[in-house]
Formats: sequence, C-alpha cells, structure tokens
Amino acid sequence: MKWILSLIAGLLFAFNAVAQAPAAAPQQKIDELVRLLQDPEVQAWLNSRKEVGAPQSPASSAGASDLVSWESAARTRVHEIITAIPAIPAEVAAAAARTRHDAVSRGYAPVFVIFGGLVALGLLVEGLYRRLAKPRETLLGRLAPVGIFAGAMAIVFFAVEWPPLARITLLAYLTAFVAFRLAVAFLSAADITPFLRTRLMILFGLVCFAVATAAIGEPLGVPPLVRDAISYCLSVVGLFVAIEMVWATSQRSRPWKAAVVAFLVALWIIWCLDMRGLFWIGVYVLVLPAMLNAVGRVAGSFVSDPGSLRGVLIVRGARAAVIFLAVGWLALVWRLNPDTLGQRDPVVAALFYGGLKSVLILVVADFLWQLARGWIDRTLRVATDATSLAPADAAKRARFRTLLPIFRNALAVVVAVMAALVVLAQMGVQIGPLIAGAGIFGVAIGFGSQTLVKDVISGVFYMLDDAFRVGEYIQAKDYKGTVEGFSLRSVRLRHHRGPVFTVPFGELGAVQNMSRDWVIDKFRITVGFNTDIDKARKLTKKVGAELKDDPELGPLFIEPLKMKGVEEFADYGIVLSFAMTTVPGMQTYIRRKAYAKIRELFLANGITFAQPTVQVGGDDKEGGAVAAAQAIRAHEAGTAAPPK
Repeated sequence: MKWILSLIAGLLFAFNAVAQAPAAAPQQKIDELVRLLQDPEVQAWLNSRKEVGAPQSPASSAGASDLVSWESAARTRVHEIITAIPAIPAEVAAAAARTRHDAVSRGYAPVFVIFGGLVALGLLVEGLYRRLAKPRETLLGRLAPVGIFAGAMAIVFFAVEWPPLARITLLAYLTAFVAFRLAVAFLSAADITPFLRTRLMILFGLVCFAVATAAIGEPLGVPPLVRDAISYCLSVVGLFVAIEMVWATSQRSRPWKAAVVAFLVALWIIWCLDMRGLFWIGVYVLVLPAMLNAVGRVAGSFVSDPGSLRGVLIVRGARAAVIFLAVGWLALVWRLNPDTLGQRDPVVAALFYGGLKSVLILVVADFLWQLARGWIDRTLRVATDATSLAPADAAKRARFRTLLPIFRNALAVVVAVMAALVVLAQMGVQIGPLIAGAGIFGVAIGFGSQTLVKDVISGVFYMLDDAFRVGEYIQAKDYKGTVEGFSLRSVRLRHHRGPVFTVPFGELGAVQNMSRDWVIDKFRITVGFNTDIDKARKLTKKVGAELKDDPELGPLFIEPLKMKGVEEFADYGIVLSFAMTTVPGMQTYIRRKAYAKIRELFLANGITFAQPTVQVGGDDKEGGAVAAAQAIRAHEAGTAAPPK
C-alpha cells in the first residue's frame, strides 16, 4: 500500500504547470471603451499621436514595444495573482460544494466516495489477478497489474452515466492516479537507491495531482486568477520538495548541489514569467540525460545482445522515441503560448523550430549510424574466425576484415557531413555557397597537400588490387610485418620482433605478400664427402612422410618435404638442397621440425654432417713441430726487444 500513502502525501503538495487564459473584462467597461473610441475628440487625439510617432524606425519601435508590453503584462499578471491568493479557500470550497451538489442532486454519492469505490474495485480485481497469475518482479510483471487495475476502473467508469461535474473530476483524478502508479512501476524497475526512489515517487505524485487539479479548474467554475494563484502557491511547495530531494539524496559536493538548487530556482522564475518554452528546455537539460540512460537500460534488459540488430533497434529506438516525444511536447507548448516574447520575434521563432528539426535530424542520423556500425561490427566478429573454412571463403573473410573498417570510417564521415549540412539548412544557413566554397577549398588543399592526396589515392588502388589484407605478412622496401589495420592514408605493420610501422601508402611501392595462397620453403644441409646420396634421399622421403602423417603438421602441408639433390661441392662437404610447399606463415615452424627429424635420422643411419677441418701435409711431423716452436720463440723475442 506504499503507492496509496504516496498519493495521500501528493494531495498535500501539488505542482500545477498549465498556462491559463487571462480574466475577461466586465461588459460595462467594454461598452464604455467602445463609446470613448467613437468620440470625435478621442479619434483626433489618436490620429495626432500616430503622426508624431511616424518618423520613428518601425523595427526599433516594434522591438521596444514588444519588450515593454511583455514586461508590463508580466508585472500586471504577477500583481493580480498575488491579489487573488486570499480568495483561494473560498473559491475551492465553492467548487467542491458545486461538485458535491451536482452529484447528490442526481442521486449519486459524493465524488470522493465514488472515487474511493472505483479505486477499491480496481484494487480488488488487481488482487485477484496477482493471486492467480503471480506476476514476476520484472518491468512487465509490474506494469500488468496496473493495466488490470486501470481496465477494471475504466469499464465501470464508462458504463455509468455520471453527472457532468463528477465525470470531469473523476476522469482527471483517476487518470492522475493511474499515471502515478505507472511511474511507481517504472521507478521500482530502475536501478536507483530506495531513498531516491521514494523522493521521486512523492514528486511525481505531486505533479500528477497538480495537473489533474489544473484540468478541472475551469469546468468547476474556478476563476482564472484564482487558478493561477493556486498554481503559483503549489509550485513553491514543489520547488521546496525538489530542493530537499537534491540535498538529501545526492552524494555530490556542496558546490554542485548549490548549482543545481540555483538552476531549479531559475527554472521556477522562468515558469512564473510564463516563458513555457524556455522552462521546458531547462527541464530537459536537468532530466533528459538521466531519463535516456534509464530508458536504455530498461530496453536493454529485453534483449540478450545489445549489439545485435534487434538490440540496436530496441535500445536506440526507445531512446529516439523519448527524444521525439520531448521535442513534440516542446513544439506543442510553444504553439499553445503564442503571446510569449519569443513568439513575437520571427527570427527567434525560426531559430526555435530550426533547432527542434535539427535535434530530430541528429537523432535519425545517429540511429542510422548505429544500425550500420552494428552490422559492420557483427560482420567483423564473424570474419575473424576462419579456421574451419575453405581457402576461398577464408580469403573472402580476410578481405572483409580489410575493407570493412575503411568503409566504416568513410560512412561515419559521410553521415556526419550530411547531418551537419541538413542542420545548417534547417537553421537558415544557405548551404549552396558553402558547398561551392568547400569544393574550391578542397581543390586548394589538394594542390597544397599532394603527398596526402597521393597516399589516399595509392591506398584506394592497393585495396582495389587486393594487394594485402589484415593479418597477412608483407614486405615493402625496408618495412615488413603483419598488417594490423588501415587508415585512409596509411597501413599499420607489426614487425615479428614487436615494433609497429605506420607506413603511408605512397611510400610502399612494390609489395611482397608472404601470406597469400602458399609458400615454397627451401633450405640446405652440408654432409660429408663420403655420404651416400641415394640413402640420404630415401631418408629424407621418410622424414617427409612422417611429417605429412603428423596430425598437427599434416594439414599445414601442400607438398611434402623432398630432397632436390646435390646443390654444390663446398670446401668441407656436399651441399644438399631440400624444398617443401606449406600454407603461408607456417613454413618456419615446419622447417624447425624437419631439421630435428633429419638430424636424428641421418645420425642414426651413419650420415655425418660436414665440419671445418685443417690438414697439415708432409712426413716429418716432428720436424714441423720443432720449426713451429722455433718460429714462436723468434716471434716472442722480437716482441720483447726494446725499440732503438
């Protein structure tokens, strides 16, 4: 029953923000004014005043007249409302008496009794639904009982022919009560503290009750000035409630709280001065960011993957719907208050409507960009895994990984430029000369930055030629490494030792792609002169078969390891040439495995590897040793002798 207590508290403090029409003048004064205007002396005086004021500038006099008339009207309205405050109790009591008499005279109970009966009926039906359905503690689970409650009351309300005043009163307050319960359901699902949730429930209850009270003021015969006085008094209470909520619930610093309080006071003053459009803009600045975040979180709870197409449509669509409703309400408020100061100035009105259209354009552009970016990101995630695909499909996905980031960047630039141009057009800027000037400026920049243009154009042709893709190992001039990514003018290469090269496309020149399709790896081994070549060939064939049958290395081979034959006779042995064809990037790993197996098998079968040796010729080995010893002593003696 917390919502009932919140509504009872809302009956004590209400906030009424609906603009009212000025009071009508008495008929006697109108007749007297018409008689005075028909008097010849008055007409002559008015004509003379027109002649005296003729030399003034029309624009300046009109602007000054608008400002003066607005200031005078605001001052008069505030004075009349303050004067009408003492009449509030009597007028409220009279309206309540008229409503009660209208219901009782037609055989009905008082309105508050009917209201209580309808609420009790709705709660009874809601209780039966909760007992039978047992809704879950989710947003839909909280909204469904409120819908049952409102539906039960609506059936009875529209089935009975209520008295006119009672019907208007019941409709206003029942609608406010249902709106309050819907707000409570949304706040219960929001991720906020209980203390803040309670304050927001009270504040929203005040707003609902105030709007309902303002809606029934005119049908119940409450004078316009008294209605405005009630609204001003209750707005003060609402302002104090909002200030208390800021100081009691916020964890920010005192200067921040003071700034928010000052902003709330400024909003209240703007509302008192009847500047409705500016007031709602201030409300949006204060409330809309948090509301968009909350709506995004609630909408995201309905999807498992926010990055999917369905997730983007639901989350971004919900936020866009909130912004569209806010803009529509602001336009409605502006249109329903034609006598405000901003409405009288055509420039301000044009800028206002242009700003509203610009907001909608930016929302649509952001929505389309999020859809396109989501599709590109999902495609990139799918294209990353290409291990179990055929070579053609793997190459296609590698090309996607290369081109899609460039396409995403280009699309972002196009969307931003188009949205900016449309926004400028809506704000009254002539974009034709701007586009022409941008074209001339672009030509001048092209001539002044030929290197940049060369890099961009070279990159386009590299992409069209499919010279390299993301993940491939390339070498161009002194640069080599794995391609990690692209920009519009450069490619980023990761060297196998770790350094990253950012190379402009114009400096690449001829590109050697070492990761495309297949790789032939060749290496040489030197063995002794007495090696049996045929035996070495058979052993190499055996090593190739073992590598081919290996479950880890076999899928990496395109052609097995083979010995090509004798490459040359070196100084210390015979050089044998070997070759194999593998998938790109794995040749070094396979070669290391092949080295180990060849060494093991050759040594096991008596094939030795060549080693550098020095042979000293002649039969007199002792004489050679003696001569060597003498030469060493002579060298040492020459080194030790002092110079002359």
